[in-house]
Amino acid sequence: MREPRVAVVGATGMVGQEMRKVLEERSFPVRDLTLLASERSRGRSFEFRGETLPVHVLDEDSFEGIDLALFSAGASISRKFAPIAAGAGAVVVDNSSAFRMDPEVPLVVPEVNPDDAFKHKGIIANPNCSTIQMVVVLQPLHAEYVIRRVVVTTFQSVSGTGKEAVEELMGQVRAIESGEPVECEVYPHQIAYNCLPHIDVFLENGYTREEEKMVNETRKIMGVDDLAVTATTVRVPVLVGHSESVNIQFERPVNPEDARRVLSGAPGVVVIDDPAGDLYPLAIECEGTDPSYVGRIRTDFSTDNALNLWIVSDNLRKGAALNAVQIAELLVE
Repeated sequence: MREPRVAVVGATGMVGQEMRKVLEERSFPVRDLTLLASERSRGRSFEFRGETLPVHVLDEDSFEGIDLALFSAGASISRKFAPIAAGAGAVVVDNSSAFRMDPEVPLVVPEVNPDDAFKHKGIIANPNCSTIQMVVVLQPLHAEYVIRRVVVTTFQSVSGTGKEAVEELMGQVRAIESGEPVECEVYPHQIAYNCLPHIDVFLENGYTREEEKMVNETRKIMGVDDLAVTATTVRVPVLVGHSESVNIQFERPVNPEDARRVLSGAPGVVVIDDPAGDLYPLAIECEGTDPSYVGRIRTDFSTDNALNLWIVSDNLRKGAALNAVQIAELLVE
């Protein structure tokens, strides 16, 4: 797959548009690019490398001659069309949750488990956005000190839900500022000036599906089936950029200075950690950038061999589009 014919499924959504931008920014060796979306996007077009590309309507015949298909259209679309694309000879990199926990489908973050990408049988899964930015930081620390337990609380931006959620947040802010009633359609409660400890549906055990994803996906990506992980995921009124408070317990002692040294040399990680100078990762500064930023690295004095840290990343890029393109880069290399 030296110079593949590429299709982007869900090309008009926030992640699909970001995929197109990342392909161009990283000079991915695309022979031809096909943009695919639903019927309601018929007639739209986008620029790519100086050309205007029309959006085609996705159907069962869309993947003839396609070598690589990047999916960003939701689990139901992926379940239907990803096997069709793979059956037509394309390698699928799927951003939805449809295949992530399928034992036959590799779940890949290139900085963590690149070799798993080559075990695919036509479909490779892109992990959840909040999982990706965390495991990029966890893996180098695990390789050095061996992680026993992870406790994570996320603060996830509305763009993780989609453009309708972004519009709802902005509309609610305008309504509040003008003294008008606030309307809630995307989220069950007002998101403007509020935090919702509710991402995806609640399960019988009291956790949400998003929290369950973080647990199971972290174990699969890092290859540690019994890793102790627990999560609380929170939606916050931020447009782009997920933030995470992470507590990590290790098999042996680790001090913050050594952790900073390890992370400073890790691929995909940038350390910003100078509290005295008010320097730490911020969601508003990560937008449009690729790394997982980490700071507030400090000892947890409540237990043995533990650190607290703060991770921030652009959920549309490393959390979705960029990671998918990086997987594709592994295949063409």
